[in-house]
Amino acid sequence: MADQELDPSDPSCLHLVSAFLAMDSTESLISLSRVCGGGSVTEGVQRFIWDHCLSKAVKKKNSILYFLCIFKWSMQAENFHAPYLKNFLKKLIAEIELNHDLVLDELYEQYAYYMASLKDDNVVKGRICKCISFLFPAGSSQLPSCPNSGKLVVPLRCSLNMLDGDTGLCGQWRQVVWGSGRLGCLTKLYLGSDSSGLGMRSHVYGGSCALWPSSLFLSEFILSFPGLFSNKSCFELGSGVGLVGICLAHVEASKVALSDGDLSTLMNMKLNLESNNFSIETNRQKRTEDSNTIECIHLPWESASENELQDFMPDVILGADVIYDPACLPYLVRLLAILLNKKIPSPTKQNDSCQGSLLDSKSMDGKFNGSLQGNANANDNGNGFDANGGKIICNGTSNTGSRKGPVAYIASVIRNIDTFNHFLSLVDQANITITDLTETHKPLNLLPYMQSYDRSNVRLFVLSCK
Repeated sequence: MADQELDPSDPSCLHLVSAFLAMDSTESLISLSRVCGGGSVTEGVQRFIWDHCLSKAVKKKNSILYFLCIFKWSMQAENFHAPYLKNFLKKLIAEIELNHDLVLDELYEQYAYYMASLKDDNVVKGRICKCISFLFPAGSSQLPSCPNSGKLVVPLRCSLNMLDGDTGLCGQWRQVVWGSGRLGCLTKLYLGSDSSGLGMRSHVYGGSCALWPSSLFLSEFILSFPGLFSNKSCFELGSGVGLVGICLAHVEASKVALSDGDLSTLMNMKLNLESNNFSIETNRQKRTEDSNTIECIHLPWESASENELQDFMPDVILGADVIYDPACLPYLVRLLAILLNKKIPSPTKQNDSCQGSLLDSKSMDGKFNGSLQGNANANDNGNGFDANGGKIICNGTSNTGSRKGPVAYIASVIRNIDTFNHFLSLVDQANITITDLTETHKPLNLLPYMQSYDRSNVRLFVLSCK
């Protein structure tokens, strides 16, 4: 007896298609396929995968190829994604055969085609197009950010693999690409067995187009709490692929400015904005109030001038995974101090302000003494960070609603506690309040299908001038 035809609107089927369009790991796709089949990849599931995923990858308008055509890659689209599709088919067929089930002829034929046309070393390199689908749960229709369809799909040109967001990187070399305003270099981080420090080797690199876990988290936060951003001027540091900016525009921020320190990343970001039907403004002298226009700025942190930053002075500053490199932190905190301080006092009053000039960008040896005010949950261990996930509050309270003036929202994975404590020390010196909102402002789970994204490792902080 043939399997009943699957309904594309069923949550399990919607998750599978969304994961496929997002080019999530093949392991995730196999796992979601099992869910659709009640524990195994049945013939009905195979047919669904072929009809709604694989065949549409080269035919239909709502496919990956369609979004590649937006980027004017139509001549290369099929070959560009073929290695990913080949790997998925290989593991899918192996999964089916392992359970002694029959494999659809179409799956065998497509895999045979890839076997004949692709070499084993023909892997996906460079940048590809993913479609990130934010799926709003039932009951979200009253949320201003929820589309009528309950789904917001964002095509993005980015790297194939998401940068790891876990903290279990000890004893390994890992390449971490950062061009997104993070000094524009490729750095290898070595975490010793005690995770106590970072050794670095820097090389010139053309920028980062990775989709960072904290960028996904910050995007979910924006869509879950649109009132914090609508009708406000927003400025992102290290914008990368531009996902956060697209979400800000979706919730109708009055102005969205994205910045990055790497020119190739900035160029890729502009392509992403154009593919999502946004106009791009690069000339600050000809700024427009059009809500469909997003400003893109080349902003290397180490060379940004105070006068340049004062030209923006937003209501909200944002950053995703910007805290992990000790060498960049003084520059980052200096930028935050300037942007968070709309009224720039005279030099004689700098000690009473949230001024970037308070920071010594060459001082890398300062240690935070654990001075936490109003934090009943933090361990009094003198390091300023509760390794068990306690709330962090420096020089302030956790009541975000009482804040006046600009605020900054930073989402980050704490990969190294010493590095994070150095960041806390610098913001303390700059008279900046920092509060951990992770437990009090949990965003909706809008990416339930994306198994490669571990939101539990991401922390959310709000910063403001004291």
